[in-house]
Amino acid sequence: MQPDDILKILQQIEFSAPEVKGSTLEGSTEEAVAEGDIVEESVSDKVEESDRLLFDEDSQSIMVNHSIWLDVAKELKGNKDLNFDYLMCITSYDLGSDRLGLAYNLYSNDLKHSLEVKIEFESSVEVPSVASVWRTADWHEREAYDMMGTLFSGHPDMRRILLASDWEGHPLRKDYKEPDYYRGVPVPKDKTAWE
Repeated sequence: MQPDDILKILQQIEFSAPEVKGSTLEGSTEEAVAEGDIVEESVSDKVEESDRLLFDEDSQSIMVNHSIWLDVAKELKGNKDLNFDYLMCITSYDLGSDRLGLAYNLYSNDLKHSLEVKIEFESSVEVPSVASVWRTADWHEREAYDMMGTLFSGHPDMRRILLASDWEGHPLRKDYKEPDYYRGVPVPKDKTAWE
């Protein structure tokens, strides 16, 4: 099954969630266009506020608004025509300008099809945890929090997984400043010896 076919199935379902500010899919460029400014739009900037699901032809993925993500995830796993029973990984990425993204790679063992779901949002937004849907999301979400600072609401154990609990910052963020010292020990800046 192709991603656009999956999107058609999802669009037939009524997803309800409270409006939450900060999501890319809620961003509007109408004011800037009305003022005559030149705006460089991303795929998700072209979506109306009411749209919560979008097919991105370039990446063959589905863009989902964070406010309905948990309901969409439950449908992706529970719908017999989709049956995405395996969350392969979650990739977090930094879009710059205090915006983050998540890419969820899903697979159906029974139906032998795969899907990538993307969510883009302001860094202060809490994305609903899907650890209750796919158990593997527990550690994937903890890693996204640890490395990128992505916040997950409803996560059963939201704490760092790779770095020490007192580590400051999130190392994969574009604005991350590497510390000079950690617990009195110098943090090496030259990593050529590691290669």
